[in-house]
Amino acid sequence: MTLSIHDYVLNQHRVIGRVDTPNSLEFEFRLAGRDAGSSFIPHFGLREFEIKPAQKRFFNIEVWFKQPALTTYCQAFVERLSPQTQSNTECIIQSIYRHQGGGSSSTMMGMLNQIFDRATAPGPQLTLEQILTDALYNEVLTFQDSSRSPITPAMEQVIGRIFSCPYQGATRRTYLKHQALSLVRLYLEAIVHRRRHESDLDYVYQASTILRNQSANPPTIEALARQVGTNRLTLTQGFHKLYGTTPFGHLRNYRLLQAQRLLMTSDLSVTEVAAAVGYTSRNRFATAFRHRVGLNPKAFQMRVWQQAS
Repeated sequence: MTLSIHDYVLNQHRVIGRVDTPNSLEFEFRLAGRDAGSSFIPHFGLREFEIKPAQKRFFNIEVWFKQPALTTYCQAFVERLSPQTQSNTECIIQSIYRHQGGGSSSTMMGMLNQIFDRATAPGPQLTLEQILTDALYNEVLTFQDSSRSPITPAMEQVIGRIFSCPYQGATRRTYLKHQALSLVRLYLEAIVHRRRHESDLDYVYQASTILRNQSANPPTIEALARQVGTNRLTLTQGFHKLYGTTPFGHLRNYRLLQAQRLLMTSDLSVTEVAAAVGYTSRNRFATAFRHRVGLNPKAFQMRVWQQAS
């Protein structure tokens, strides 16, 4: 296990190809910047591009696991997701497993072991965007939302103990390891707590599916609320509770996720990508993309292609 603390500001935008930590699993606790809170990020030995905008503070704690703890913690996270998200996540894992050649295993633990074992094998590294089908990639946003949990007061106490560790040498290492494990345990408990308190929000999941399936021509909020058997106010409150944004904020995030994939994996122009994800204005698309990603669409595309080569 590795515990690391990062606190920095970049002078210029960076697109980083994350291939330096294969065969590992990261629990990240963001203390400043966008999406401050806690998030789970699985690295299945795949190449992943991360955008680091300039003049923004990055302040986070990361807890990394390698084998044998890696598979155990990955499965522990998956088991704590909602049944719907868990099923989608298992499909994603199965897709990666098949892409890597598969094998005789039919259990989740067995597939995870083989995925991580092959993560360091020689050969070209593909991204999740290149491996997943359109249908599965549509669930990535739901997975990302489900993996986030606000930093709880209990987590804040543990983080405070990490920053104020009074020990040195071997005692310091043992103390920090204990605190890091406590932080991950609290995160897993928070995922279960969130799931239990969201069991009555099935109508939000239904509405999310409708928006994603009709992203090019979505219904109005009122029409969407009627389709899932509720009213506008309740639907909006449900989206804020589950996704931290409005129904159309959720749709915008989904469109931009799809746009990011198209910019990475196709030769479409920015105008064509904007139209493909439901934007009628290239300028509005570019503004929304820059606000979320930190780069203009064309600049992002060129930097990713350069990094991939």
